[in-house]
Amino acid sequence: MNVLMPQLGETVSEGTIAVWHIKVGDTVTKDDPLLDVETDKAAIEVPAPEAGVISAINVAEGDTVDVGVVLVVIDVEGEKSTAADTETANPAAAPAQVPTPVAALISSPASTLATGAVAKSGAMLSPAVRKLVSRHNLDVSAIAGTGKKGRVTRQDVLAIINGGTARTDAAPAQTAVTGRSTPVPVPTPIGSDARSLIPFDRIRKLTADHMVMSKATSPHVLQAVEVDYTGVDAVRKSHGPGWKADKGYSLTYLPFIAKAIVLGLREFPKINSSIVGEALQLHPLINLGIAVDLNFEGLVVPVVRDCANKSVGQIAEGIKALSIKARSKSLSPDDFAGGTYTISNSGPFGTLMTAPVINQPQVAIMSTDGIRKRPVVIESESGDSIAIRPVGILAQSFDHRAFDGAYSAAFMNRVRNILEQQDWASEL
Repeated sequence: MNVLMPQLGETVSEGTIAVWHIKVGDTVTKDDPLLDVETDKAAIEVPAPEAGVISAINVAEGDTVDVGVVLVVIDVEGEKSTAADTETANPAAAPAQVPTPVAALISSPASTLATGAVAKSGAMLSPAVRKLVSRHNLDVSAIAGTGKKGRVTRQDVLAIINGGTARTDAAPAQTAVTGRSTPVPVPTPIGSDARSLIPFDRIRKLTADHMVMSKATSPHVLQAVEVDYTGVDAVRKSHGPGWKADKGYSLTYLPFIAKAIVLGLREFPKINSSIVGEALQLHPLINLGIAVDLNFEGLVVPVVRDCANKSVGQIAEGIKALSIKARSKSLSPDDFAGGTYTISNSGPFGTLMTAPVINQPQVAIMSTDGIRKRPVVIESESGDSIAIRPVGILAQSFDHRAFDGAYSAAFMNRVRNILEQQDWASEL
């Protein structure tokens, strides 16, 4: 049985072999993990479609191949192997077969990486590496690759971007390829031993790489405003019970905040953009990336598309649907594509204020933090008074290359005014 590079979404045409979990001669059962594949939008685990014995692995770790290429051959009891089963990966030679389904999907925060190819020593670079190299105008031939067969990895590129910080996980066996005479030392844990070390999993590595790249790329500036949610709270209390009875889940603050952001972005289009070279690319659609926590095991950022004309209720339904798909590991790479602005929601944990890291190639991201009752000074013609109101902070990190603080501050003020003054009952 041929296991092919799966079609990982309508817009994905290739994938990079990140790691093999099996070797030739291994016996696998159905749904055992065979390998991890990275695309320009996600990292996924490819499972065994049937039980059997691994008879051939056609693609090496680090190689980038097209959808439909034969990755691995499994000898299944009762099936007769053919010559095509053991040939080098070739979609034309492989018998027609539905690509292997994806068992578990993990988001790569870098959701819009480039798909152009750059060669080094005959090896193809992964989509993530190509994006970093292009963004920072680096000479790939001058970078010592620490990957298989001298392949340049994201860690290699990030080390150059961050001033030459070397990888700490390069094995001594790689010195012959990289030209290094000694392995990079790994620091000893302080006050502990190796048993307390928790190795990064794929999603943690992807997130770490993207966060470092984002901070190295964008000059981050943080601005925050305090919001009185009295109007939103009134609608939640009056419509919340009926909403939950009808939909099966609670009506939270998040969709109201998302709608206010959408309305604000329509008035401040530079914030709904990306930097391309020395220009600002304004996006015609408002596609909101919503950060979803996977029970402390990672973070994904699927996208609610075309929010400009969506009501609060429609945005709430979109967020809920994506959250369910994320936690059931059924998101597709297309669910991550096309985001133009991201919302990070730490509010359920009662945080006061968060400085989020921009989700590249976007130019801004909003953090929604805890909403609590606080004493607030109410100004009126008859004098000032103190009232107890639900109050929370919205904090935006923005790329200072894209626009200045005054533009961001005006946007934040507009979002606050919308949240405090909008007739939210008509939005459900």
